[in-house]
Amino acid sequence: MADSALQSRFQELVVSARDRVQRAAQNRPKITVQVGHCGQSIGASELAREVTARFRDTATIVIAGCDGACFAAPTVIVTSRSAHTHRLERVSSDDLEPIARALDDETGSDDPTGPTDFIAAQRRIALDGCGTLDAESIDDYIAGGGYLAFAKALQSDPAEVIQEVKDSRLRGRGGAYFPAGLKWESARGFSAAQRYMIVNCEEGEPGLFKDRHLMEGAPHRVIEGACIAAYASDATDIIFYINAEANLSAQRMETAIRQASELGLVGEDTLGSGHDFNLEIRRGAGGYVCGEETTLINTIEGYRREPRIRPPYPVESGLWSRPTVINNAETLASVPYIINNGADAFTQVGDGADTGTKIINLSGAVRNPGLIEVPIGTTLRQVIYDIGGGPPEDSSIGVIGVGGPSSGVFPVSMLDTPIKPGFLHESGVMLGAGAVIVMDGAMAPLSVVRNLAQYNASESCGKCTPCREGTPRMVEMIDTLADGTATQDDIDQLSNLARLVNDTSLCGLGQAAGNPILSGLHFFRDQLTSKART
Repeated sequence: MADSALQSRFQELVVSARDRVQRAAQNRPKITVQVGHCGQSIGASELAREVTARFRDTATIVIAGCDGACFAAPTVIVTSRSAHTHRLERVSSDDLEPIARALDDETGSDDPTGPTDFIAAQRRIALDGCGTLDAESIDDYIAGGGYLAFAKALQSDPAEVIQEVKDSRLRGRGGAYFPAGLKWESARGFSAAQRYMIVNCEEGEPGLFKDRHLMEGAPHRVIEGACIAAYASDATDIIFYINAEANLSAQRMETAIRQASELGLVGEDTLGSGHDFNLEIRRGAGGYVCGEETTLINTIEGYRREPRIRPPYPVESGLWSRPTVINNAETLASVPYIINNGADAFTQVGDGADTGTKIINLSGAVRNPGLIEVPIGTTLRQVIYDIGGGPPEDSSIGVIGVGGPSSGVFPVSMLDTPIKPGFLHESGVMLGAGAVIVMDGAMAPLSVVRNLAQYNASESCGKCTPCREGTPRMVEMIDTLADGTATQDDIDQLSNLARLVNDTSLCGLGQAAGNPILSGLHFFRDQLTSKART
């Protein structure tokens, strides 16, 4: 189909979507209830049911995902006919009167972010609209500009799409930070009758919940980004690999895929372009190591959850031995912005050397735990204090876990460290997928390091000897630090073993399993070795 015909067909979808959204609104006030996996644990689903039952005849009810302010859940945003808003936080399903009063008040704030600057202080690209978009309405997404980037991509040569993403300098956000455009180009360069696109939403690591928020709050943006990547890399089959416990994420993605298929945005001959996009969902097999891309492929093919030896890399020989692109959900959620606004707009965000934003999963001893999207180059201090609100009253910050169990630990003195891809410190602390866990000052660093080491030992798949044997041995050696039987020689051996496991393990888990120990000894040596025998 000619570009003009494709554009005309897409415009028809936009006009129809906007018409349906407008008719559904009926010039009535709107009540947006945020239901994410965080809010579900404290009654957000029940609240949504009660709100719908009581107000559906007088207001338009929208069920959205969480906007990242998890500390305020369940959250309700009431928008009056005159577009004034009231943001109500920690709403109980047993008391809907604040919502009723807000419906009658035409003098509310124009700012739905509420009294805090939690969201206002961020720069949102991937998370844009999370918390306000109707999570189960493709019309809401299209009416706000959704799928425009996909339509633009289909009217461009795949090489042009790849070049735009390469020019944006977008790097993967799953932890490895490999250039996204280069990965697409590499897969396209290998001769094959079929290629695959896998969206890695496994996210089985403690302290990480960004991909769940994206799938729950803006599922169509993840789909749109995946379709653009598939088009650019000449893949026809797109698999969303979702954690086995992320039920709400899977539910909303299933709904979004069905809606996109019904409108002809995916499936055979998408928008008359001549390109097919076949989407399906696979649930993760469980375990942290399933987030490693070759392990993920093994589980889809029905094999044990263990990594493969590389090379060959998945872009050459991946799923069913075909070229396979694997991108993280956060990575793909930034792609529509790049295509719509151009590479230059994306490169204007960040610190110059590294472009764009990074979603940070902030949890632990802070006033405002939740999901944060900030420009790369933002410091940990800005994340923890300016947005996270700092530690609760009568509390202090001790150890800061950055990047997850396969990264390392920081002291308070490192708060001015900027967030950037890769290593944040030579001791082994990495940004990883973006977890920042703040530990109370009363928690002993030795206990923190042991917990991280024990987690890595428990999650080892057992395929390679260094990780299988080395990770539990490191835990045993840490225990000698705690019981006072360790000598200086034991400490040296522990440090050497941590480096050995890092250098010789097969996959990313083992290759970083020693980092909590190495960073712990670097920053907290006195606390970790206080009981050791001299």
